Amino acid sequence: MIYNYCGHSGVQLPVLSLGLWHNFGSVDDFNVATQMILRAFDAGICHFDLANNYGPVPGSAETNFGRILKNNLASHRDEMFISNKAGHDMWPGVYGTGSSRKNLMASCDQSLRRCGLDYFDVFYSHRYDGVTPVEETMQALIDLVRQGKALYVGISKYPADKQQLAYDILREAHVPCLISQYRHSMFDRKAQQANFQIAADNGSGIICFSPLAQGLLTGKYDNGIPANSRAAKASGFLQQSQVTPERIEAARKLGQIAKRRSQSMAQMALAWVLSDERVTSCIIGTSSVAQLENNLQTLENLHFSTEELHEIDEIISDPKLSF
Repeated sequence: MIYNYCGHSGVQLPVLSLGLWHNFGSVDDFNVATQMILRAFDAGICHFDLANNYGPVPGSAETNFGRILKNNLASHRDEMFISNKAGHDMWPGVYGTGSSRKNLMASCDQSLRRCGLDYFDVFYSHRYDGVTPVEETMQALIDLVRQGKALYVGISKYPADKQQLAYDILREAHVPCLISQYRHSMFDRKAQQANFQIAADNGSGIICFSPLAQGLLTGKYDNGIPANSRAAKASGFLQQSQVTPERIEAARKLGQIAKRRSQSMAQMALAWVLSDERVTSCIIGTSSVAQLENNLQTLENLHFSTEELHEIDEIISDPKLSF
């Protein structure tokens, strides 16, 4: 495994981190989830990314992770970096969502119980909700650190102006923002253009999620929508309407470059995300040990020639590809 220092801190994170957004909930195979986490840890992936609403059902990914940790990795807690987040819909009523102090403090306590942990290595505000003053949300994060419930804090998906404000508030309180999480892929470069440099200028690490554009950058959809794919489901984060001819054609062209590099399409897409020197780590989401192994092979070829980067940029510069 390769490790990068996270922003202006002494924390090192693996360039590939394992996310539990999908495939670790109560509807999923617990044995497969266990195998993936253990294989990831054995391969040097020591960072595991959670949120209170991960499942389904919400909270079940934390519960399953806690069981796996207790049964298999309890003696390795200090070798692991475990992150959690709160801010999206979690429980009924007006206090079960959003970025208020009320929601974040309660969410952290609930998440610690579900995971069976005394503290999180980093706790994020999962989103700016458009209503709660940033000062209130950041003070909640500061207090979680001072209460010993988190070692570090982070922000996720904050717009640029609120991102800078969050950094300023945290820095003034001597609880600097360790890490900032944004969606980023060849088909979604908005954060790279709007948020990455602000994070770098403020000493925050950057971690990217959805680097494969919900599977569009794996080659899975090159010949249509498979019956067992995310896009085939009635509900989910990738809709059939998003599997456009333009994106399919771009993925096919990118796949030809990946083939010349002796990589799978997914491996090249991950390597491309990591090619931005400001990126600390990339969150992968896997549904099997075999898929995890494929992602790990990305590390065998992270280098791009100038010509390759230019060719990729020409393909992905089409505005119709962007989510």
